[in-house]
Amino acid sequence: MPLPSRPTGKLISFEGSEGCGKSSQIARLAEYLEKTGHEIVVTREPGGTEIGEQIRNIIVHNSRGDEMSAQTELLLFTAARAQLVRELIAPALMRGAIVLSDRFLDSSTVYQGFGRNLSLDPVTQINRFAVGNVMPDLTIVIDVPTEVSLARIRKRASDLPDRMERENIDFYNKVRAGYLLLARSLPQRFFLVDGTEPINEIEKKIRAEVHRILPKAASRAPARRVRTAAPKKKKR
Repeated sequence: MPLPSRPTGKLISFEGSEGCGKSSQIARLAEYLEKTGHEIVVTREPGGTEIGEQIRNIIVHNSRGDEMSAQTELLLFTAARAQLVRELIAPALMRGAIVLSDRFLDSSTVYQGFGRNLSLDPVTQINRFAVGNVMPDLTIVIDVPTEVSLARIRKRASDLPDRMERENIDFYNKVRAGYLLLARSLPQRFFLVDGTEPINEIEKKIRAEVHRILPKAASRAPARRVRTAAPKKKKR
């Protein structure tokens, strides 16, 4: 579903390495924005739709997942993204909702492009085919050193780590470098925040940046929130 040239809603994506604190900040921002009278849609990648959640399970929990090629991984992520855009994100933007997405197309650029060493040209082309003209109005990158990221993964997970969490430090160094490069290259869309700061300070900085792009709410009445997938664990 293509968007009109001027959709009334806004898409805000959150990016960063594992354990950076995206999910916590998304929850805080959603709660705050609800009080301003906006409709809030919270979703995640991969997932957010029934088809996307099934693809997510293949990516992160398949028993033969360690044999998955980088090309297969890329296509699965973008397939889930294509469904999410057309089933959920585009309709929400067209009716004026604020969509908060835990990852979006930049994850593929970084994880499959930089992390898996795939050529960025096909990654970019496949990404754009999947999302059409649906691009984030703002992308918030929560940056943490790789050592901090991996330490947080070990602390938070009571279950066995999934295939993305089992990656080594070299992979996550590439992921972090990729996000930092994107943030420097596209300052008009990206907002970089230090994920080692106190959680309340991070929230204040994100809230201030989000206010730059938000439309005024039509009403101060409490708005509904739509959560398309409750992330039990932070993935990717």
